[in-house]
Amino acid sequence: MKIDIKSVSGHGDYDKEFVTLNVNEDCDAGKHMLTDTTYTSDGKVSALLRHVFWLPDKQVKKGDFIFVYTKAGTNTSFANKAGTTTHSFYWGLKTAVWNDAKDCAVLIEIASWQHKATK
Repeated sequence: MKIDIKSVSGHGDYDKEFVTLNVNEDCDAGKHMLTDTTYTSDGKVSALLRHVFWLPDKQVKKGDFIFVYTKAGTNTSFANKAGTTTHSFYWGLKTAVWNDAKDCAVLIEIASWQHKATK
């Protein structure tokens, strides 16, 4: 994948909770969705997605980091000590997401998509 999950930090603490993503090759972050789910009783990833965050359209470079914060905030980018860029995105939820030992973070790379109004 062009982006992968490095870690989930601040489990259950709304003000400190975030997911760190590594950028493995130049790409558009907006071609990715982060979601939370759980594991089934047999240890597999559940297909029941609870919260979904579609990353904003943003060109990112190999070596960059993306922090996805659960709370509300203003998306920012800054040069970091590693000489790459750190991008901070905010999900805008009202409560913590990663608050159970059985929670699972899933990152989905989107090849294509379509939409249609229901009316």
